[in-house]
Amino acid sequence: MLATENLREADRLMTICNACRYCEGLCAVFPAMEMRRTFGAGDLNYLANLCHQCGACYTDCQYSPPHEFNVNVPAAMAKLRNESYAVYVWPKFLSGLFARNGVFVTLATALSVAAFIIGFVAWSDPAALFSRNAGDFYKVMPHNAMALLFGIVALYCILAFVVSLAAFWRDIGGSQSSPGVAGFGRAVSDALHLTYLHGGGGECTSESKRPSSARRIFHHFTFYGFLFAFAATCVATIYHYAFGWHAPYAVLSLPVVLGTIGGIGLVVGPLGLLTLQGKRDPILTDTAHRGMNVAFVLMLLLTGLTGLLLLVLRDTAAMGMLLAVHLGFVLGLFLSLPYGKFVHGLYRFLALAKYAGERRSGQFIE
Repeated sequence: MLATENLREADRLMTICNACRYCEGLCAVFPAMEMRRTFGAGDLNYLANLCHQCGACYTDCQYSPPHEFNVNVPAAMAKLRNESYAVYVWPKFLSGLFARNGVFVTLATALSVAAFIIGFVAWSDPAALFSRNAGDFYKVMPHNAMALLFGIVALYCILAFVVSLAAFWRDIGGSQSSPGVAGFGRAVSDALHLTYLHGGGGECTSESKRPSSARRIFHHFTFYGFLFAFAATCVATIYHYAFGWHAPYAVLSLPVVLGTIGGIGLVVGPLGLLTLQGKRDPILTDTAHRGMNVAFVLMLLLTGLTGLLLLVLRDTAAMGMLLAVHLGFVLGLFLSLPYGKFVHGLYRFLALAKYAGERRSGQFIE
């Protein structure tokens, strides 16, 4: 018997949907479902993370509420998906953080880190906090101290992700689908294009019954904003260590241009997503974990916003305090990544890779 209520509900719905198959053209979930006659926990967690919660199947379903079958796939998959994060998390004793990773805890963590950085700077060089440093961040916090602090957090996040993703991949039988290079390539394409937020060609219907591309567009802003910001950090690292070109960099330099584009994306995208979340019909969502979803998007927004403010005011006396606040949000964001909504993107990518392998091989799973 399946262990949790969410697994049992997902099994019930997939059994009904497998008999109906009306929604098979909407997204990847239903063709993947049709390759199975029965559903184990790994199968259901795979399908839940394959779901993009566009809401099209709820709108199209003849058995959705108030029908007695009460078929609500988006909500059931959202609940199971959120539950699955805690199942595969590493280390296991931190699984409860998913339930507590709300707006208050996330903001408290970020502000605590910012306070620590302010205290560190005030202890080592109090004048640096309020001096005009010509945009030189390292006069506020030495490069080696910054690199050590963020390096430790980054290595921990990578380890946590590798262990949890390996557990997810094993449980869903990812290696059995043999996606290969072509399958992973297709997963990359589907992820970059957000293929399954098109709702089978009719766009996302999760904000209202009228199809809209807004959710997909704001996801693109957020995703590519994050990538541009990460690219800016990587380029600046190469400049520093490979060429000896130290910050501050000119406004039109590659790190600053990439960071500016990333910051704009991390403001526009999250603002749009937060606005749409406020309009979503609660019947389509997992309301119990709404705080976790909002916290992650809010942290991205604050990271982008403080980064842009830091760029604009880097030559003023406000730079020291702004840098501490920005680094606090960045570090707080990274500390929460393995235990918040960010993991859904990684699990979803592996689910897309498995689906690409299954589709290519045409295998049927008993």
